[in-house]
Amino acid sequence: MRSQQLKALRLQGFKNYRDSQFEFSPKLNCILGQNGMGKTNLLDAIHLLCLGKSNFVSRDRYLIGFEADFFRLQAQFERGEESEEIVVKAAKGKRKTFERNRLPYERLADHVGRYPLVIIAPDDNKLILEGSELRRRFMDLSLSQESPNYLHQLMQYNKLIKQRNALLKSVDYPAQPDPILLDSYEQQLLGPAQAIVSARKKFIAELQPVFQQVYAQLSKGQEEVSLRYSSSLLEQDFAELLRENRRKDIQFQRSTVGPHKDDLVFGMKGQTLKQFASQGQLKSYLLALKLAQYQALKDSSQKLPILLLDDIFDKLDAQRLGQLLELLMGPAFGQVFISDAHENRLLELLQKLPKAVDFKLFLIENGAIKED
Repeated sequence: MRSQQLKALRLQGFKNYRDSQFEFSPKLNCILGQNGMGKTNLLDAIHLLCLGKSNFVSRDRYLIGFEADFFRLQAQFERGEESEEIVVKAAKGKRKTFERNRLPYERLADHVGRYPLVIIAPDDNKLILEGSELRRRFMDLSLSQESPNYLHQLMQYNKLIKQRNALLKSVDYPAQPDPILLDSYEQQLLGPAQAIVSARKKFIAELQPVFQQVYAQLSKGQEEVSLRYSSSLLEQDFAELLRENRRKDIQFQRSTVGPHKDDLVFGMKGQTLKQFASQGQLKSYLLALKLAQYQALKDSSQKLPILLLDDIFDKLDAQRLGQLLELLMGPAFGQVFISDAHENRLLELLQKLPKAVDFKLFLIENGAIKED
């Protein structure tokens, strides 16, 4: 298993960070401070450096600080014996750029998966309670880190669906779009769609037993949980589905079938999870799902992913978090970042661990490290 870690980071003009520098522990980093001080922003910077985009905002311009004209992140990573510098920067009105050892990436997709990462955040409950787009994103984010080919197929599919939708919108029903061009888009969609569905099916089949095992540990075996992949392409050939739904697609001016409509079905005790699960059950389910995602990434990449835990006390009480910390400090996990709004709470738990833990503590105030 290859080790990796984020050793140092400088943030300039990033959200509420004007110019701050950090040197991190290879094992545990505690990011402490009151709400609104920048704890989550620091974790989001790490997410951006590893995965190429923010976990919390959709547009890069929102990452630039209020009084800044640009943002710049400069990070030093270590992969085994190798040391690498990653720089991300963007100015107002310009696209962000990524550099590795001062050489720009031609495609950002070439960077995804180099530093595997999993984040556990308070809004993870949206995975269960909101629409299917977030559940597809969960699968895609995992698989894109595992396989460059998956990311390529996904990007190709999304590009073709966008083109097909634009063609469908180019005329008003009952007028018909160019049938030859429509046939061409649909033929090109078949290969990427099949690759996406096959990869998602395999991923969930492998994730399911790991997820069930982790949940059983967290809940002491109190409930039976399930995780199922749902796709119309599992039941019917995509070419047939496109033909059968073409008239409806022309009428609605959008593509109504395909992998972009796939979903995950979360279950507990044979029922849909969100229909009856308690808050505690939801939190345990989501935590088990993310830890299973971590294990899957570790197995596929043969690296120890970076783990971000944002405001983790929102998910677990002190006793369960203590058990989780003991697990995370073991050899099965790599570098961990934990944020918390209470300065002493994490320290008290760390002192109860059975052996000394290599950790660093950072107290954040208004986008900077607060000096004692």
